[in-house]
Amino acid sequence: MAAAGALPAAAARLGSAVAAAPEARLESVRALAGLFREAQLRNLGLISTSVHLIKLLHGIQIKEELLLTALRCSLQFLGNIAAGNGDSQNSIWKCAFPDLFLTCLTYSDEKIVAYCCMVLFTCLNAEKVRELLDPRNLTVALHVLKVYKQQLESEWSFLIVTDHLLKCPELVKALYAKLSNQERVTLLELIMAKVSEKNPVTSEEMNAFMRHADFLAGCFQEKCEAVLKLTSAADAEDEEALVTIRLLDVLCEMTSNNGQLEHLQALPGLLETAIDTLRLTHLAGKQAVNIFTATHAMTGQEEISHPAVGFKSHLIRLIGNLCYKNKENQDKVYELDGIPLILDNCSIDDNNPFVNQWAVYAIRNLTEQNERNQELIAQMEEKGLADNSALESMGLEIEKGDDKLILRSVRKKPS
Repeated sequence: MAAAGALPAAAARLGSAVAAAPEARLESVRALAGLFREAQLRNLGLISTSVHLIKLLHGIQIKEELLLTALRCSLQFLGNIAAGNGDSQNSIWKCAFPDLFLTCLTYSDEKIVAYCCMVLFTCLNAEKVRELLDPRNLTVALHVLKVYKQQLESEWSFLIVTDHLLKCPELVKALYAKLSNQERVTLLELIMAKVSEKNPVTSEEMNAFMRHADFLAGCFQEKCEAVLKLTSAADAEDEEALVTIRLLDVLCEMTSNNGQLEHLQALPGLLETAIDTLRLTHLAGKQAVNIFTATHAMTGQEEISHPAVGFKSHLIRLIGNLCYKNKENQDKVYELDGIPLILDNCSIDDNNPFVNQWAVYAIRNLTEQNERNQELIAQMEEKGLADNSALESMGLEIEKGDDKLILRSVRKKPS
């Protein structure tokens, strides 16, 4: 069996063989492959040699398939030896982080990038994730996101983000600050995928997502008016507006989770921002014909393709969620004149699918055990300010009794 010291020697032979004929390079690569097969079951001294070999192969700058194969095999070896072995993972991290990962994550060969992501995913833990907070190391996490954006089928890059990076709110905040708007949309989509999972979460994970919620709600409050740029056809792909849309999507999903709902219900300013944004977009749609204008002209065979389709529906959904069994928020919507605004958005609108259903949901949450809100809607109907047919479509009706108008349900609340 070859001695462990033979592998560095073989690596050196490969370096000296690059100027030789292809046959010589082939012989060196075959020799190395044979040594790897023999060495995989041996001690961890091979890790530093494997890392050295990868750096050597990269330095050769020759893109022949044989050399690419050797580089791929070297990364696979590291991934295999790291699997389930903490000592191996720590040794690889010590030898390879961050330089080797930066080298391989930016490689033009997709397999090399994928194998690098596999090694990185296998080595990461909570302590190592925190090392990425160092500005010198943050580039590794940024490149992982770039890999996912460029190779959407890359399972390893997806898992690195969802299973490791998202567990560190400080890292997510640092990443977000460095990303372009397009990359922020990608990160928000990954957060959405994680939030949408139905798997049980630990208290530590729940705490992390509450901190994510604080940060993302702040981003939404700061940038929400960017969506008004979409009233112009020329700005239909405005990147800052697209980020705002994705932020709203994530907040809707977060407020649909009982574990995060109460936290977001108590967040200062979020409900007010949602109502103000609904008012601004609703007004913009009335002032001119644009994506925020209610329309019902589709034949059923057509679909509107625009990034802001459903935006007002999601605002109403968020308002409804924030008012669920929350008297303080119910009253806040009353004080902000949000109830007439929601009622004015309850007609069928092809630009906002399901807006009627979300309006029904929001009104129910606003009126549940809240007599003042019930009385307001009843008075609006009596004065002709609320469409009775709209109330009926919500399963609500106005009943007079004891010199008082009462809003009551006439059908079972949908699940």
